[in-house]
Amino acid sequence: MTIVVRTLAERIFDVIRERIVEGKLPVMEPVRQDALAAELGVSKIPLREALARLEHEGLLTSQANRGWFVRPMSSDQAEEIYLLRLAIEPAAAAYACSVANEADHKAAIQAFEVLDAAAKENLSDVAVRNREYHVSLVRPGKRLLTTQLVERLEVLAERYVIAHLQPAGRGDRAHTEHRDLLDTWLTGDAAKVQSMLTQHIASTLDDLRAHFTASQTG
Repeated sequence: MTIVVRTLAERIFDVIRERIVEGKLPVMEPVRQDALAAELGVSKIPLREALARLEHEGLLTSQANRGWFVRPMSSDQAEEIYLLRLAIEPAAAAYACSVANEADHKAAIQAFEVLDAAAKENLSDVAVRNREYHVSLVRPGKRLLTTQLVERLEVLAERYVIAHLQPAGRGDRAHTEHRDLLDTWLTGDAAKVQSMLTQHIASTLDDLRAHFTASQTG
């Protein structure tokens, strides 16, 4: 049995990351460290450790003598994140499906089912479950650096996943694409997995480009 011990800073990281993804922390206003520490019942040491990690992940930015700020979403960042995903993730998932074992198959199926349940019952949880699903298709490749890169890009993509799913019907399309991708991944058809995942990520990027264009002209 594997026992996972999470530090206080890691738990704080998850709480603040969730608030950033859900838009509950105002963009480009100083993160109120005193108020956050008091609310979470923690000292500033683990809080600052979590904030520094969020900056490293690209969700916060810091300014000398002013503290940390939530980094605003932008079309340029979305473009960079999704082009990097296109360069890495489809090939990684294709390789992983060719070497995945039964335990890997079960983990991917479970990740899909958890994502599917969140989409129906807990929309605020969809972004992180989407990340876990996509990573589950890559992890069996046992290429640590590749998996870490995919996971970091998925963390950065979480806010954009929420924006992408807001228009009606997008959630149903995402569900169908995820289901079909999983079914193909389980058969070990690497070429088809690479093609399907490329199309899935590219379609999301096209939707986000339209989203930012509309917000700029609206």
